[in-house]
Amino acid sequence: MIEPKIAILVIWILVFIYSIAGSIDFGASFWAMIYTKQDTQASEIANRFLSPTWEINNTILVLLVVAVVGFFPEAAFTFGTVLLVPVSLILLLILLRSSFMVFAYSVQGYNRTLRTVSGLTGVLVPALLISALPVTEGGLVQVGPRGPELDFGIFFTSPSVYMYMLFGLTSELFLSSLFLADYSKESRDQGAYKVYRRNAILFGPITLVVAVVTLLSFRPEASWLLSNINRYQNWFVLSIIMFVIGYSALWWSDRGKKLEGKPRIAVIFVILQYGIATFAYGTSHLPYIVYPYLTVGEAFTNINTFYSLLNVLGLGLAILLPGFIVFWALFLKDKRYLQRK
Repeated sequence: MIEPKIAILVIWILVFIYSIAGSIDFGASFWAMIYTKQDTQASEIANRFLSPTWEINNTILVLLVVAVVGFFPEAAFTFGTVLLVPVSLILLLILLRSSFMVFAYSVQGYNRTLRTVSGLTGVLVPALLISALPVTEGGLVQVGPRGPELDFGIFFTSPSVYMYMLFGLTSELFLSSLFLADYSKESRDQGAYKVYRRNAILFGPITLVVAVVTLLSFRPEASWLLSNINRYQNWFVLSIIMFVIGYSALWWSDRGKKLEGKPRIAVIFVILQYGIATFAYGTSHLPYIVYPYLTVGEAFTNINTFYSLLNVLGLGLAILLPGFIVFWALFLKDKRYLQRK
């Protein structure tokens, strides 16, 4: 059947969108906390971006959860059982962050507390989210009398889990630095641009090295996935080429402007890099959702539910898309907002 493949593709696209948007969002929180006490406007730039955008990421997360529950109810049950503790902690941290975002902007005296809570959760949430990937690759889930269970002993002692977490953190810091460099340039804030460009230059190679080490640290039970990844090595090579182009754009000459580099081009090519690598990884993971216990076909819902949910998601996105376009025009392109005129 083609329907399960369409469903998993929709979910993987939502995962990719949330991973990019979330990395920029959570990373901006971290940088806002780091640069609070410095003279540079880097912290102010990060908060100017965060102020209207953090709600968008929560909307994408809701769409993702609805899609998983609707398209693959068996997978939702498995993840809900196996990842009960990590997911509960993630939701608690997101709730804490959202609460401070809502109230701290109304009470200016708590601005520093807001930046601290937002910055700390911005580090913890991505690390916990990406730790779900090694769980799906085999060796960490045991099926007992009560169903599938996460072996916490193996989970907390697995180098692969910690490498995934490190990759999530470095990706977050790299993507957010790259985007905020472009955002600073649009805002014509030279000081903030230099800070975030420097951070992007630093974390770009670090992220690439961590990604390679993460692949090398796969558990023996994940050898099936590594074998599949080797079949798509051309895609990963292409993603590295996209990275090199994007990373080099940070030094490209920008005629008519005093600031070195073209961060907009860097952002585009790096997102392409992550998109290609994500597609290759997701394809390599098929047909398993959780190896070796659950496949895409076994977890798929019935056909009627699939088409109903697909129509609802399509209608919802059609309603939300104009709002996203208006949001982009008002908060990410409007010179009056960017430059606080």
